[in-house]
Amino acid sequence: MSARAAARVAVVVGNPKPRSRTYESALTLADRLGGADLVVDLADHASELFDREAPRVAELVEEVASSLVVVVASPTYKATYTGLLKAFLDRFPHQGLGGVTAIPLMLGASPVHALATEHGLRPLLVELGATVPTRGLYVLDSEHDRREPYDAWFATAEQLLPTLPAPALEVTSA
Repeated sequence: MSARAAARVAVVVGNPKPRSRTYESALTLADRLGGADLVVDLADHASELFDREAPRVAELVEEVASSLVVVVASPTYKATYTGLLKAFLDRFPHQGLGGVTAIPLMLGASPVHALATEHGLRPLLVELGATVPTRGLYVLDSEHDRREPYDAWFATAEQLLPTLPAPALEVTSA
């Protein structure tokens, strides 16, 4: 990795639409954890994901893998996560998220897919070596901008999440 400090909280958004409701929801959740130090909106890197020589995607994989916590967010497509997210996560080596605490987050139009986080995204993150100590969070699209879904999830998950150090202050010279 470059000279950048490791992210405390990273966010990976697998929605093909840039700055989507999924993106907003992931940042809302990250804010509850003290704020995101790294945000990867995969819509910005879609053209590079299948290019194994793309240096920026390799850097993003390294940065996410060195984070303490990663919020992995996807809209629900066909009862699971997007292919865009899968293409990014396929870039991680075996146990590539070892030592990282992951929080699966999915958005959907209907409560019928509420278990998509547990049956689809959680097993993928565990397979990559991440620790997933909480239930995933499923948010209805129509409620993504309301506090209640995040408050309810956080009330049960907070004690299971790692204690994060305070965000690093940037030092600038005058």
